[in-house]
Amino acid sequence: MDVVYARCAGLDVHKETVVACVRVAVAGKKVTREVRTFGTTTSELSALLAWLTEMQCSHVAMEATGVYWRPVWHILSEGDFEMVLANAAHIKNVPGRKTDVNDATWIADLLAHGLIRSSFVLDEDFHALRSLLRTRKQLVREQTGHILRIQKTLEDANIKLDSVITDIVGVTGRAMLQAVIAGETNPVKLAELADRRIRASHDVLREALRGRVTDHHRFLLRLHLQQVDALDAAIQQIDHEVDAAIIRMDKEIETGETTLRSLIALLVTIPGISLLAARMILAEIGPDMSRFPTAGHLISWAGLCPGNNESAGKRKSSRLRKGAPWLKTLLVQCAWAAGRTKESYFRAQFLRLKSRRGPKKASCAVAASMLTAIYHMVKNGTVYEDLGADHFDRRSNEVKANRLVGQLAKLGFHVELQPLAVEA
Repeated sequence: MDVVYARCAGLDVHKETVVACVRVAVAGKKVTREVRTFGTTTSELSALLAWLTEMQCSHVAMEATGVYWRPVWHILSEGDFEMVLANAAHIKNVPGRKTDVNDATWIADLLAHGLIRSSFVLDEDFHALRSLLRTRKQLVREQTGHILRIQKTLEDANIKLDSVITDIVGVTGRAMLQAVIAGETNPVKLAELADRRIRASHDVLREALRGRVTDHHRFLLRLHLQQVDALDAAIQQIDHEVDAAIIRMDKEIETGETTLRSLIALLVTIPGISLLAARMILAEIGPDMSRFPTAGHLISWAGLCPGNNESAGKRKSSRLRKGAPWLKTLLVQCAWAAGRTKESYFRAQFLRLKSRRGPKKASCAVAASMLTAIYHMVKNGTVYEDLGADHFDRRSNEVKANRLVGQLAKLGFHVELQPLAVEA
């Protein structure tokens, strides 16, 4: 097998140690390898950088192991060599021969022959933006958990508040909760706290608020409501930090290049994508689409295309792989929203596929279509143009006829089409 990189290195990264193997292949001579072990402190990683530079390595590869590879990547990125991040599942060694030294040697050998496909790594600014928005999503999940615990406490007190109002921590729900925490038990007075926009009548509210609240329930309600407020304040701080980061990143962009805010403004024109979703999508994929040769490569990386699993002429389960879990789940949520947007192509696509494949597969297909549009919009600055809810009805008659004939063939009928004679 041909050697692609004569001087390269493979790193086996752990929490406290990094095992490095430098592989040198000189024409006409035996391949030499040198292995050293370094710590993961900043001084030790700086020593690793100096050693790799001294050995004149052109490429250095490592596995993506949790978060342990990130500090190693940041420090070694200051070197003159090219960094390669490998998917650990793609470079597994032969079972039964696993040691740290063997792993580092194996990575170096694969890299030398050009057999490692580099993973997608964002630059430091976009990684910070991605980290902020991922943290925001986690805080929202925690906030939702506390709201569910408030509902559980109310049910234990036999108060059916969540059955008559949509948001129990909204204006009306919060006023009622604070009154209950303060010791109010009269359902008539609690019902009078309802906002005028609440659809439920006062009679229904009174019956829903008639329960048996104890000091234990009040303590839990107060505790969970404080957690909801604290998380809400943290989310607002993250939003301010994200705004500042976007403005700072746009100022660093040279004149003539597309700014991050202009890309966000483009993406929000897609049905189902909000301002927050547009920011999260760009934080996950970045603004440079040259990393992905086609839209299909981006869809595959996100995990929104089915895999191939065929053996002996039989097709087996080809469910979606994990891909990029943060981006994938976000796009599926946007797809559900787009499927409810009236007079849009995505709604027509969702309804068309839902009848045949079910709502879950239909939402994944819509998510893939949305990501395809995002790819071209970010890459070329293309403005989104909706194909319309009647797109599939406007297709050529020949395509429609072939589809209907195929459906009849599946039912066991043989059909021959004859065009109608046109009357003079």
